Amino acid sequence: MAIPEFSRSIKIAPSILSADFADFGAEIRAIEAQGADWVHVDVMDGHFVPNLTFGPPAVKAFRPHVKTVMDVHLMIAPVDPYIDAFAEAGADILTAHVEAGPHIHRTLQAIRGAGMKAGVALNPGTPAEAVAHLLDLTDLICVMTVNPGFGGQKFIDMTAKISALRAMIGDRPVHIEIDGGVTPETAPLVAAAGADVLVAGSAVFKGGSVADPAPYGANIAAIRAAAGAAV
Repeated sequence: MAIPEFSRSIKIAPSILSADFADFGAEIRAIEAQGADWVHVDVMDGHFVPNLTFGPPAVKAFRPHVKTVMDVHLMIAPVDPYIDAFAEAGADILTAHVEAGPHIHRTLQAIRGAGMKAGVALNPGTPAEAVAHLLDLTDLICVMTVNPGFGGQKFIDMTAKISALRAMIGDRPVHIEIDGGVTPETAPLVAAAGADVLVAGSAVFKGGSVADPAPYGANIAAIRAAAGAAV
């Protein structure tokens, strides 16, 4: 999948961490059919964050079902030994946490060198300034609005950080992604501050299923409309 040309239009990226684990292929097809722009895959190692999810073989299994953009968020440490494996698995965007290792500059270079778009993520306690010297090496900055590790957490207001990043980015083609607690209520806050990619798990998948995917579409549309009204 070639990533579409850069745009600051609002993109909704459902997190499949909230999907039916027994039917990932059908869930991915359903959310895309219902309007998802990207598919967000949360990779957790039980070490950097207190949860254990997917590895490269799972991501490779998801790949044939993803027709949009596969946005892979690594909540693991270390990152560098696994970059090539996630490239081979088919990730379009690979995001590493600035807190995950001592050489994030090298990590971003390696991600791009493996043919993927490079993302860098910031935990709630990490300031915007942590990526000030990385802006020309990155394609996406992921602002965590929960402490990473589990879905369904309460939103932490990071609008000041988002605004600071947006000013820092200037006219560079760098996405600002929000991950954690995104709902129709919180989406306008982050969109107004400058975010353009909204990751949502439970807020997209609630009320729907593979057998009845219409609620997915209604949930995606509600988040998109709320965010769009704020920009």
